[in-house]
Amino acid sequence: MNAEIIAIGSELLTPYRQDTNSLFLAGRLAQLGVEVSFKTIVGDRHADLVSTARTALGRADVVIFIGGLGPTEDDLTRECVAETLGRKLQRHARIVEDLRARFAARGWKMAENNERQGDVITGADVLDNKRGSAPGQFIHIDDEHGNAIIMLLPGPPHELRAMFEEQCVPRLQTLLPRQFIAARELKIAMIGESMVDKRAAPIYKAHTDIETTILAGTPGEVQLHLRACAGSAEEAQRRVDALATALEDEFDDTIFASHGETMEQIVGYFLGMRSATLATAESCTGGLLAERITSVPGSSRYFLGGAVVYDNSLKSELAGVPGLLIAEHGAVSSQVAAALAEGIRTRCKTTLGVGITGIAGPAGGSEEKPVGLVFHALADGTNTEVVERKFFGDRDRIREWASQQALDMIRRKLMG
Repeated sequence: MNAEIIAIGSELLTPYRQDTNSLFLAGRLAQLGVEVSFKTIVGDRHADLVSTARTALGRADVVIFIGGLGPTEDDLTRECVAETLGRKLQRHARIVEDLRARFAARGWKMAENNERQGDVITGADVLDNKRGSAPGQFIHIDDEHGNAIIMLLPGPPHELRAMFEEQCVPRLQTLLPRQFIAARELKIAMIGESMVDKRAAPIYKAHTDIETTILAGTPGEVQLHLRACAGSAEEAQRRVDALATALEDEFDDTIFASHGETMEQIVGYFLGMRSATLATAESCTGGLLAERITSVPGSSRYFLGGAVVYDNSLKSELAGVPGLLIAEHGAVSSQVAAALAEGIRTRCKTTLGVGITGIAGPAGGSEEKPVGLVFHALADGTNTEVVERKFFGDRDRIREWASQQALDMIRRKLMG
């Protein structure tokens, strides 16, 4: 079965308010075996709401309306859904009395327009709102006119989530066919999205029973999202795992995560498994590498610290880079990157040391050393590996690319 989520409110079409409810609902519906095929945002206009509702009911088995259940003139969801269905609204005395009691308990007098919240579409089940004033509605259509499940839910997230979990999920479990969805998320490092698709397409196209989506994640990361639906959880998982295995065989060690983990989580896992420690000396990334590493809980077990060494004098003072080396080769060079990695490893007495130096821009580049040129070094006390890369994009993207490259070097080193 498929679903459409309709978020209602003109404020959602501005930069000031985002729809987070649909993300929650999409996740919960997937757990119930329902795939969200469409998500729509529509403003508080009667004609647009009716048009959107008609379209949704013509293409989705489950339609969820979010918001527009308040007392004001622009809260039009009840009226528009009733019009679309060709049904009447009936004012429920119990809801109105409950609202009056709610206001009275706070010492307030309820305005007359609040009574509109007691209008219920003919044939709908009322969903009580224990955390707000707007009740929801649940409609199951199963007659000669069609088959559909319709929900009207309040907009505030804490109200919507509780109402959906406590009152909608039990109803859905009795109405929906037994379906199970299994998902996997593979992440590939330092390969472009188009190249990933070129190599992956012949594989995933042979698995027509699995939905495959390729997404560009953070710079230096491409994600492969796999979803399979079946009559049992075991069968759905078997199908998605079979495709995942085939893709893992193709991409080998460029896949750094097979269940959606972040690069920094994987690096932390390998550091912990090897009982290894790490220190960093960063120039152009300005501490971004250290920030990513320490974003993982428990990283103090393997990350001892690091230094942000923008000024050349601090490259020497904090990481032991000889001043003559900088003068001879320049701060942005493979030699200085290697010295940063070796120096910070020695000073912090760690298993591994990382050095990064480059030109993040937008200024500071030259024909010989353009913006985006970054040298990454990884030292283990015996050998020092240096990787030169030229990244494209703005300052932030270049720094993100550089931190991803450094993390991938650590990962590969610890995998070997």
